[in-house]
Amino acid sequence: MSTREALAALIERFAPDEGPVETCCPRVNLYRVHAPTEPMHAVHDPSFCVLAQGRKRVLVGEAIHEYDDLNFFLSSIDVPVAGQVIEASMEKPYLAFRIVLDANLISEMMMECGLATRLDAAAPLVGGMSAGAMTPELFDAACRMLRLMDTPEDAPVLAPLIEREILYRLLTGPQGPRLAQIARRDGRLRQVNRAIGWIKRNFDQPFSIDVVAEEARMSASALHQHFKAVTSLSPLQYQKQIRLQEARRLILVQRLDAATAGHTVGYDSASQFSREYARLFGAPPLRDVARLREQPEQMAGA
Repeated sequence: MSTREALAALIERFAPDEGPVETCCPRVNLYRVHAPTEPMHAVHDPSFCVLAQGRKRVLVGEAIHEYDDLNFFLSSIDVPVAGQVIEASMEKPYLAFRIVLDANLISEMMMECGLATRLDAAAPLVGGMSAGAMTPELFDAACRMLRLMDTPEDAPVLAPLIEREILYRLLTGPQGPRLAQIARRDGRLRQVNRAIGWIKRNFDQPFSIDVVAEEARMSASALHQHFKAVTSLSPLQYQKQIRLQEARRLILVQRLDAATAGHTVGYDSASQFSREYARLFGAPPLRDVARLREQPEQMAGA
């Protein structure tokens, strides 16, 4: 049995039903899906995602990323995405392993392993999402992480060691510069992250590029350039997606009417809200939410 097949068997065992599953290991989740899905919108955390079976497409702005059991998916920044499982069946379900990344731990690993100089903070800013080639070593580490679910009392000691091994293999591989961006405290990604933090805290307020640029400690032109390079979105597009995803949640979960939800997230015009909602989600609010309520729980994050 290959390491990929071993990981698939473990995910099938520990995630027997469709949907996301929490594990005993910090920030590690499993996902199982039995059929291709519609695009599911969410804010993607910085994370390392592995598919043991199936195929997924992730849309970020105009950028399209696809990954399968030959390639992992790495995200180094919070960004609104539309995730769509494009290959899955009852016989061969989509099976995924995901670990949310810890910036402090990555920084520690870079220092302890002497990687900080090679992954220099002055390296060019690269996009915040990418696929990379899976290796037997990464599959094996993911398998060992999941086997801790048989002995959860061991997880507090052993899970952090396995996580460090995964990070080490990523940092020393081709995706090392992208992962290292998360840990840089004075780099462009940190500045973009400050802008993202302001937008997420103030998404329902009028947008001002000058205010966001001041928060990021960049010029407005530099912010536009680097924000788009990392997220594939402009700052204003990012704010719109955050607004619309929150409005969708308010309508779906809190059962607000569309006009109230639109006003709550900062729209003064109900017609503009409805147009932009339909443009992002493919249908006006009421029809979109009715469709969502008929679907099983799905996740865009892995």
